[in-house]
Amino acid sequence: MPSDEDMLGYGAEAVVYRTEYLGRGAVVKSRRPKEYRHSELDQRLRTSRMKNEARMMIESRKAGVRTPVIYDIDTVRCDITMEYVAGPKVKDVLDSEPSKAKEVCEKIGETVARLHNGRISHGDLTTSNMILMANGEICLLDLSLGNTLAETEDMGVDIHLLERAFTSAHSGLESELEAMISSYSKRMNDSAIVLERVEEIRGRGRYT
Repeated sequence: MPSDEDMLGYGAEAVVYRTEYLGRGAVVKSRRPKEYRHSELDQRLRTSRMKNEARMMIESRKAGVRTPVIYDIDTVRCDITMEYVAGPKVKDVLDSEPSKAKEVCEKIGETVARLHNGRISHGDLTTSNMILMANGEICLLDLSLGNTLAETEDMGVDIHLLERAFTSAHSGLESELEAMISSYSKRMNDSAIVLERVEEIRGRGRYT
């Protein structure tokens, strides 16, 4: 196990920690075995999710969206070794630097539009899964729940998740949320259809 100093995250599905790869700063996302699952089923599930995340990262980069570069994949341990992307989480920037919020939110809208124009959905799109790089670019993380054959519903869920993040974690940034949606609408080819679906998803939430 990595030291506490190197640990970046510890979730239900995986641990994430800093390391080095061929002399470069790197990050390992390691899907650990689940003892309560049958060993063969557990290996298949972990391998499938790891491969999907790797595919999502590669396809997102093809669509013009910044994701970490993959250095190595271990299909036995179910580890992805990838580029360490420096920068704060977008969530922390929005919480601590309100003067930057509108500009950052416009960049989020632009980034998600690129993703959706490539018919790709993220699946867990929150400001905690985004890094603000020094050049102002947004780097998307944790694409394991994404889809490279995204339908309108998948893209609507992405936008709805972002809206929920702003109403819960970033209350008081309503105008910045509007700036994000406006930026998305200008760049996303089928934005009207997706935003209409977002309205439907909101409605379902009110009556469940």
